[in-house]
Amino acid sequence: MDVRMKTIFSCSLVAAALTTAGCVISQQPKAQLRAFVPPSPRSATLLALADAPPAALSAEPRAEPAVLAGMPSLPRWTAGDSMVQRAEVTFDSAKRLYQAEDFAGARHNFDEAVDQMLEASDLDPADRQDYQRRLEDMVETVHGLDVAGMGATPDSQDAKYEKAPLEDILQMTFPVDPKLKNRVREQAAATVSQLPLTVNDTVLGYINYFSNRGRGTVIAATQRSGRYRQMIQRVLEEEGVPQELIHLAQAESGFMPRAMSRMSAGGMWQFISLRGQEYGLARNRYIDERMDPEKATRAAARHLHDLYDQFGDWYLAIAAYNCGPMVVQNAVERTGFADFWELRNRGVLPAETTNYVPIILAMTIIEKNAAGYGLDNIQMDPPLEYDTVDLSVPTNLSLVSDLTETPLPQLTELNPAVLHGIAPEGYSLRVPKGTGPLLSSGLEMIPVQHRDAWRMHRVETGETLASIGKRFGVAPASLVATNNLKTAEAPEGERLLIPTAMRVDPAARRPAVTTATRRTTVGASAVAKSGVPAPFKTPVRPVALSPRAPSKPVAGNSRPSTAPAAPSAMILAHSVGK
Repeated sequence: MDVRMKTIFSCSLVAAALTTAGCVISQQPKAQLRAFVPPSPRSATLLALADAPPAALSAEPRAEPAVLAGMPSLPRWTAGDSMVQRAEVTFDSAKRLYQAEDFAGARHNFDEAVDQMLEASDLDPADRQDYQRRLEDMVETVHGLDVAGMGATPDSQDAKYEKAPLEDILQMTFPVDPKLKNRVREQAAATVSQLPLTVNDTVLGYINYFSNRGRGTVIAATQRSGRYRQMIQRVLEEEGVPQELIHLAQAESGFMPRAMSRMSAGGMWQFISLRGQEYGLARNRYIDERMDPEKATRAAARHLHDLYDQFGDWYLAIAAYNCGPMVVQNAVERTGFADFWELRNRGVLPAETTNYVPIILAMTIIEKNAAGYGLDNIQMDPPLEYDTVDLSVPTNLSLVSDLTETPLPQLTELNPAVLHGIAPEGYSLRVPKGTGPLLSSGLEMIPVQHRDAWRMHRVETGETLASIGKRFGVAPASLVATNNLKTAEAPEGERLLIPTAMRVDPAARRPAVTTATRRTTVGASAVAKSGVPAPFKTPVRPVALSPRAPSKPVAGNSRPSTAPAAPSAMILAHSVGK
């Protein structure tokens, strides 16, 4: 065997050995592969011309060796594929913990595995269809195990989650009512909006849907929005983003603080865990600040502002909020167009994202012209009003209910971030307006080491210590001793301390806010972990909405102009980017 064939044979054996061992290498360009192959007799003349001008060298192109031409190409490998591998390792660990009946550890690892899979979406896995299949299989498995054995509904104080309404319509298209076209175009042209308003068949289809079949969804969300609208408008203004972006919360959750998607995006603004942590939303066994309406609104506004800073266009920022900045980034780089509608037409964005922006525009146009759609007389819920009490130790919401005489469901509504009825140390607890001082004075009566367990009960007519003890599972003698009673009778109208035994673990004794709220560069953490180049940035056009400054309405509907960008891939679906 001559030297040339020996070398080629050795290269083939090395490649086969690496493949068998499970190694995956990036495919090298053909020009680089040729450099490792000894010259064929046919190319000897070309080597003699090594010092000749480029024109002479290009006169006879070098032929690719037959052996290399027949070799199978090696698959592309990306940082996203590495993250998928990490997620599957974490997922396998979670399944082992589940089998060992360590449900707390299993839940933590399952959540982490899904988070890692969603982060992988931003890092561009090579095989998009395979990635999506793996993610969906993982989510379905976690859902099945959660219902089967991890305590989906262990007790009445555990968090209850609502389905995110957007999931039902993101992949649907709707017919266009020809009668709407001219009317909607006239409405949009006459509407003052900080968000540019575009009217096309997709937007018209969603306006038709929300005006008819989806009318009930719009009415319910609009009614519920009254609880949070003033707060959201204030935060959006403070963060310098268009007021019309309130409709992201309407589309994402219908203004339900505990909305949860099947991809584990949670809260009114549907953050995935990792993105929430980027923007300071703490999450542990006892609280999930993605469910806190004001903190999540602040995080969403800052995230949207950062996305606008990156792309220089509100439509692209909204799209990136839905599917992730790297997805939009890659689509812009692949096509050279920093324009949402152009990217949509070219099919380089996820299908759900292509409908996400039109949904927001349809909701905006409908609300700004509510009378034209018979939606101008909706009675909104009154704004939530509350006092805030900072807790120095873990405190049972049932005890707070006792001290403030507030129904527990009302406290839960005011504190949706509290997951299991125990507000941890450092948490700013919300109670009905005017009851803050009552709670503070009442807590002084409870030993600090017992505020996570004890209760307070006002004795009613006909009650005895025996009946009270039976109700709370406490011996009457304990009631006598705890309350220093002189007799074994329950004094009517008096309040008794109830030394119940429920306790929390030390995790709840740590301060609630584990990550300071901060403003980050979009995608910075993912880029740092993956080692991929810094994100492409479109030049930002000066706008009236200055960063972190209150914004003023911008007249007209012209879209912000963005320069076409450089050239790559699309990703999964709804919730990946939040």
